[in-house]
Amino acid sequence: MNRRPPPRTLEVLRKQLLTPHMLRVTLGGIGLEGFPEDSNGGYIKLRLAEPIDEAGKPLVRTYTVRHHRPELRELDVDFVVHESEGPAASWAQTCQVGDVIQVGGPGPKKLLDFSADWFLLAGDMSALPAISANIERMPADATGYVLLEIIHEDDRQALDFPPNLQVDWIVNSDPETPNSILLDRVKTLTWLAGRPSVWVAGEFSQSLAIRAFMKSERKVTRDQMYASSYWQIGHTEDSHKVSKAGIQA
Repeated sequence: MNRRPPPRTLEVLRKQLLTPHMLRVTLGGIGLEGFPEDSNGGYIKLRLAEPIDEAGKPLVRTYTVRHHRPELRELDVDFVVHESEGPAASWAQTCQVGDVIQVGGPGPKKLLDFSADWFLLAGDMSALPAISANIERMPADATGYVLLEIIHEDDRQALDFPPNLQVDWIVNSDPETPNSILLDRVKTLTWLAGRPSVWVAGEFSQSLAIRAFMKSERKVTRDQMYASSYWQIGHTEDSHKVSKAGIQA
């Protein structure tokens, strides 16, 4: 029986504020030796020494590998920073170059079906690293839509979108108030001919609503869609995991 490899001890190499609400922490060092290549878009588990959970164990939080540079032994992890941030984002803001953290994984990438006729990606800033990894793998002639909910106009990132994609950056300055901003925009899209590949992630209620709309109104089948949630308004990550079991597609 295969066993999970032990977590790696990685060092904070540098930090960069990409946009007003997105902070990149670059991890690396000898502990990254042997980390699987082609891991961009996969997930890792950050083991936070402080605080501990109710069982007295260090908190573990899941994040996307934004970039992996094996030749440099470097790994980029992007964190959304905002007013009521969780323990992982707090760690990202307070950690210093030279600090260490244990990292498990990587887990598998959640990718579009690149053989589809067209694509729809929708998500908020928590999903932006995974969406970016998908965009980088898209065929050059890809068509479809990318809907990105950001907190501020300046949170746009310079991504290399295929030219035939329609890209909408949707500003929501108060993402922690229940809303349907992303769903409302999805409903306005002209449905294209052919077989779609749909990828949706972000806040729980929005992802659940978009998933339901795709199934009921657009007749998107399970094999044509990936839908997940990365956080939930008013919930800790641990309580969100209970809700998430009902959204994962």
